[in-house]
Formats: sequence, structure tokens, C-alpha cells
Amino acid sequence: MPTPTGELLAPAAVPGGRPADPVAAEPRPADPLPAELTGGADPKDIAPAEARELTRVLLRRLAALEEGTREYSYVRTTLVEMNLSLVRYAIRHFTAHREPREDLLQAGAVGLIKAIDRFDPDLGVEFTTFAMPTVLGEMRRHFRDTTWAVHVPRRLQELRIALARAQDRLSQDLDRAPTVAELAEDLAVSVDEVVEGLTAANGHTAGSLDLGGAEGDDGPGPLGDRLGQEDRDLARVEDLVALKPLVAALPERDRLILSLRFCEDLTQSQIGERLGLSQMHVSRLLSRTLRRLREGLEPEDT
Repeated sequence: MPTPTGELLAPAAVPGGRPADPVAAEPRPADPLPAELTGGADPKDIAPAEARELTRVLLRRLAALEEGTREYSYVRTTLVEMNLSLVRYAIRHFTAHREPREDLLQAGAVGLIKAIDRFDPDLGVEFTTFAMPTVLGEMRRHFRDTTWAVHVPRRLQELRIALARAQDRLSQDLDRAPTVAELAEDLAVSVDEVVEGLTAANGHTAGSLDLGGAEGDDGPGPLGDRLGQEDRDLARVEDLVALKPLVAALPERDRLILSLRFCEDLTQSQIGERLGLSQMHVSRLLSRTLRRLREGLEPEDT
């Protein structure tokens, strides 16, 4: 350490002749927590009134600490644990939803941490007043991003909420369900946008195809068993209708060869033995007949 005259003093010696460690000689920093929390008390068990006062003290202390230090993390973690009751209170706004409480608690805790990091003690407002909108906003973001069964653009998600509020309001005013045109006029949007928003609302939840009547119930079974499937044979109906007059116009021998080949599934050799023709002759007759039918099915050039 330099003296007023500029000379350097050697480190003080310790018993044994070794110089003292200047770092070890520095005084230990004071505990970053107030005296109320240094006795081993759990921050979550502190009374609400006392927690509010301690939160003010800790927020000012957090603002004075350097971010990234052990003391900063210690105070920040204590603030989160002390104010988790604020998150639990915010969850009451979403009791109508079926989302697990643990998921909402995690989302709200993220909002609480963001509020702690952004809060300025010099603003002159209560921390709860500042933090509540952030906590609620993080929960709403959780609903918007993770609870939809089908991905829907944010614009349609917000339109769905606006439509739900407008439907409730207009139903009370009109004493009936509002029409699409009335919803569009109330929200100052087009009718097509209202229809799009109402359709998008169906993507919020999805029903299982296995749901249906209870076992032993005489009612309808699972939805999956009652849904129709694409009938691939329907595509052949049009071809059969178009082929019918073309086949009827063929000579009798050509119709017989077609019947033996495609109805009785005989080979060309077996057809030749039955009709007294060679296999090559049957092949030529069959190719000519199929070519004539194919040309009859092709659309005429316009």
C-alpha cells in the first residue's frame, strides 16, 4: 500500500515469517438480507404486511447490488419466494380454465421474475401494483402459446376473445344471440373476419375420436366409429356408366372375350381353347377391343 510520500509498504508478516494475504485481511461483506430473514426464517412463511415492507427493503438493496454476484442472486431468489403469494392470487383469475395449477404457477413465476428485474424503487409505486400486470400477462401468453389444440395465428386468437366478449354483451342487450352482421358492426370488422374468428375458435380444444357412449349403453358408439370414410369404389361408378354403352356396341364375340377375361378371370390360352382360337388371335382381339373402349372414353377434342 503506498504511503503519503509514495513509498510502498510491505505486507504485514504473520507468525512464521510469511506475509499476510491482503484478500483474507479484507472485512467480510455484510449479509445482504435484513435481520428479519437472517435467523433462518422461510421467506414464504412471512406475514403479508411484513412481506410488503421487507420487499421494499430488498428491492432497494437489489438495485444497489451488482448483477451476477452471489449477493444479487441471493436477494433476487428471496424476493421471488417471498412474493409467490402474488402469483397464487393471480391464478384465481383463470379458475374457469382446465390448465394444471402447476403450469400456471410456473408461468406466473416467470412474470414475477421479470417484474423484479424491471422494477425501479424510485418510481414511487407499490411493487404489487407494478408486478400484477406482468404476472397476468405471462399467464395469458402461456394460454395463447401452449393451450391451443391447433396452431392459430395470434390475430385470430385475439379476435376470438373479442368475439366472446361481444357475444356476451350483445346477448344481454338484445335478449338473443347476435348475428354475424351485428358482431361485425359492434367490433368494426368485416363479416368475413367474424366468420374466420368463429371458425378459429374451434381450434382451441379438440375432442377425442374415442369418446362416446358408456360401455353397455345403447346410445351411439365412439365418434371414430360413426365417421364416414372415403369409398374408393365411387370413382369407378362414372367409368362404369361411361363404359356401358361402349361395351353394348361391341360385337358379340368381343363382348364374350371381355367377359371370359375380366369376369371369369381366364387366361388367353383358356379363352382360345373354349372359342377354338389361338392364343395369339385372342391377344390381338383383346388388344383391339380394349383400344376401342379406351378411345371411346377419351374426351373429344374441341
